[in-house]
Amino acid sequence: MSLHPDKIPLIHGLVDGELDAANVLAIEAHLQGCNDCRAELARIEELRGLLASTKLGDRASDRLRERVDAMIDRESGTASQPGPVGARLEPPRRRRSGGGITAHVLNGRWASGALAGALAACLALTVAVPQLTRTDIQDQLIQSHIRSLLVGHVVDVQTSNRHVVKPWFNGKVDFAPPVPELADEGFPLVGGRLDYVDDHEVAAIVYRRRLHIINLFVRPAKTLSLPIGITTRHEGYSLVRWTADGLEFWAVSDLDLQELKLFHGLYIARASP
Repeated sequence: MSLHPDKIPLIHGLVDGELDAANVLAIEAHLQGCNDCRAELARIEELRGLLASTKLGDRASDRLRERVDAMIDRESGTASQPGPVGARLEPPRRRRSGGGITAHVLNGRWASGALAGALAACLALTVAVPQLTRTDIQDQLIQSHIRSLLVGHVVDVQTSNRHVVKPWFNGKVDFAPPVPELADEGFPLVGGRLDYVDDHEVAAIVYRRRLHIINLFVRPAKTLSLPIGITTRHEGYSLVRWTADGLEFWAVSDLDLQELKLFHGLYIARASP
């Protein structure tokens, strides 16, 4: 086992897009030669996708909250306190804001038992997997996607002909993004435009799926950039990221993630170098 513990924070920082250029180059160079750290990166990405695909933000039902409150009362002994003769015993009311489990922990009322163990497990997961579902680059891409729809500036050149869109980028960006036509697969080409992401101009190739717009942002891959695939839901939008032939691709849409993954597969199969 050659996993380097001192590199773990840098790996998390790389996944979350929080490193400066120097540290990005350093950790990517390390990952090129370290199989175990590369496997750890893949594990983090897999967990990131799992967390993004599940509804972890669902609010507990009132019935479940009442049961937890009752369990806490039993743990602390407050439920067995005697009351007036003939009085109906009810669990004390608790404020929903600033109360609940967190308040009991802060007040020292979780003394022992399975509840404390469950909380410890949740806290351990939170510490071990920081910010797995939020990155600055994803926020920027989603903002660019939304902005193009709000201002009605989805494309600079509007055409379904790849032989018009592809050369339109000549002289505007210093790379040649692939522009396959996918209309026969249900993803017609709409056109292309220039956009600005992460302080650089990028090519945006626009496709449509029924009434949904897909913005495919293309830019040169960073030096030593690894071919990390990302499929995730972020702020209600689907994102798929991949690299090929020295370029980095981000597909963004409000489509279901499975449909955007279908687009990803078709694009790769049809794209020409």
